[in-house]
Amino acid sequence: MQINELDSLAFASMLRQGAVQLGKDKKVVNDLNVFPIPDGDTGDNMLMTLKAGCASLPASDSQSRGGKTKLSLYEVAQAASSGMLLGARGNSGVILSRIFAGLAKGLQGVVEAGTTALAKAMQAAVDEAYKSVPVPVEGTIITVLREGVAGTDACGDLNQYFETLLEAMQTSLDHTPELLPVLKDAGVVDSGGAGLLSIFRGMNDALNGIVSEEEVALTTVAAPTIELDKFNENSTLEFGYCTEFLLRLMRSKVDLDSFDENVVFNYLNKVGESVVAFREGTIIKVHVHTFTPGAILNEMQKYGEFLTIKIENMALQHHQSANQDNASFKTPPKKYGVVTVATGEGLINAFREIGADEVIAGGQTMNPSTQDFMDAFARIHAQHILVFPNNKNIKMAADQAADLYKGADIHVLPSATIGEGYYGIGSIDRDNANVEEVVASVTEIMQQVVTGMVSTAIRDAEGDQVSVRTGDYVGYSGKQILSDSPDRETAAKGLIERLGAASRDVMLVFFGEQVPQNEAESLVADLQTQYKNLEIMLNNGAQPVYDYIIVCI
Repeated sequence: MQINELDSLAFASMLRQGAVQLGKDKKVVNDLNVFPIPDGDTGDNMLMTLKAGCASLPASDSQSRGGKTKLSLYEVAQAASSGMLLGARGNSGVILSRIFAGLAKGLQGVVEAGTTALAKAMQAAVDEAYKSVPVPVEGTIITVLREGVAGTDACGDLNQYFETLLEAMQTSLDHTPELLPVLKDAGVVDSGGAGLLSIFRGMNDALNGIVSEEEVALTTVAAPTIELDKFNENSTLEFGYCTEFLLRLMRSKVDLDSFDENVVFNYLNKVGESVVAFREGTIIKVHVHTFTPGAILNEMQKYGEFLTIKIENMALQHHQSANQDNASFKTPPKKYGVVTVATGEGLINAFREIGADEVIAGGQTMNPSTQDFMDAFARIHAQHILVFPNNKNIKMAADQAADLYKGADIHVLPSATIGEGYYGIGSIDRDNANVEEVVASVTEIMQQVVTGMVSTAIRDAEGDQVSVRTGDYVGYSGKQILSDSPDRETAAKGLIERLGAASRDVMLVFFGEQVPQNEAESLVADLQTQYKNLEIMLNNGAQPVYDYIIVCI
């Protein structure tokens, strides 16, 4: 079936089928992880990001309902892009969201796209993807996209274009080990590039009329349960309304070329609370808590018209604890708030005890989304919010959330490990009014912390003076393998020695959910005998994946 024009309905179906295909391939993509422990989650992150985009698509049967004009390709691509922006998880998810943001920008004003228009938009996607990475690394997802687009001829119909694109992307993916030695050493191709190819294969299937029954599951959302008795005829409106909307700026009302969206943001911060707002093209996305949603909606119509509106009485929302927090916003904001990321009940409690206001559940194999960070920011009533991602793969989503959030000044700290985040939060001088000094001091403290982990190897590998065998326990710091043993305790002791514990003052040992407490206590008893001048503290972190997290300072 020859396709010459791509419309909004077909594009929406292609995105959904791309998600279906990635869902089938995500384990393969995850397993392309180059490190010999089970921390590969590229497929999961990309899938959740794409699903967020699919969830933001207009319902296919409503685009032409009632004789109204069908939405343009650009409008649907922009809606998907906005969803991915907020749903982006991990480095791969953030880059994926920027790829589709670039695609949407390239389709601006396009109602239906032929091959030439689509090729132009794909080049815009390449440009946006490269801009999203501070230091672009070739041999990754951005290379597969760039070489795929560059190797595709814009002549012919859309079927030919996609077939050529897939072939060029596959060739590029196969070549990634030649560009990145770490891939070649592990005998794998780049996981992000593989995920992107999987998505475009699914999109190509939908273009050719091959749509899986599983697509329905992506678009079906259960209606929320509303407990109406939480607000009856005798209630008092204590918490106000959670108000969300998409506002399309209109040329008839504002000069789009010179319009400063800060006019909107400043107004919202003056009249509302928990403001989350950002502009993407001619659309402004807003979340605000207010007692007078009608006044805000009337003000917003000075600038444009609404695409969507949602207003909820917060007394009926599911999380009563969040409502109580919102009530406290009547008091002046505190100087500093803290958001961090951890998984495992013990670790989460430890971060709360050390001073974190919000601990987002997540880690190496469960990266939080941009929206997760923005929701956490909105629950904190502070002038400055310090963010500790505790993982390099989470920092991009935190940075993106910081750029979007308008309710406070957000400072994302370079914490790459649990240890850096823990000691960093503990070192915050909350009495110092100079935020730059506080950030600099915390950063300096974190640079003195070393963190190591013990986990189980999922493949053979060679490290620095260490040979790893599948099923062994591996001790490592960053991406450097420091110990290996069939015995967990031996691997932990080898790791601790290589971390330089003899020259350190304090060691924290967080043991994971798979480690019996008596085993952890035995390990610490042996360490105290070996390192007599080292203060050692044992904590039940209950974290998954990592049997031990060792933190030294």
